[in-house]
Amino acid sequence: MEMEKIAHWAFVACVIIAIVMGLVVGYMEYEYIINSANTNPANTAADVTLILLILGIIVGLVNITSKEVTPFLIAAIALIVASANVGIVWGPLSTIHALLFDWAEYILNFIVAFVAPAAVIIAIKAVFAMEKAKPAA
Repeated sequence: MEMEKIAHWAFVACVIIAIVMGLVVGYMEYEYIINSANTNPANTAADVTLILLILGIIVGLVNITSKEVTPFLIAAIALIVASANVGIVWGPLSTIHALLFDWAEYILNFIVAFVAPAAVIIAIKAVFAMEKAKPAA
C-alpha cells in the first residue's frame, strides 16, 4: 500500500511540475516575443520536455494498475487530441492577452509530454496482457 501512495504522489508531483514549468516557459515565450528578451525559451522548453518524457516513462512502468489502464488511456487520448489542436482550442485566449495563450499552450504540451510516454508503455503492457490471456490455439 505504501508503494501506491508514493506512486500517486509522484504522478501528482509530475503534473505540478508540468503546470509550474508551463507557467515559467510560457512567460519566457511572452517576454521573448513581446519585449524581445534575450533568452530564447525553446532551449528551456526542450529541457523540460525531456525531463517530463523520462518521468512519464518511469510512471508508465511502475505507477498504473490494471484497473486504471482504460481510464488512463482515455484521458491520455483526450489530452493528446487537445494538444494537437492547441491553436484552435486555446487560440482565442490570445485575444484577451497573449500570455494566457502561451501559458495554456506550454502547460498542455508539458502535461502531454509527461502523459504520452506513460500511455504508450501502458498500452504496450495492456496488449501483452491481452495476448497472455488468450487461450492457446
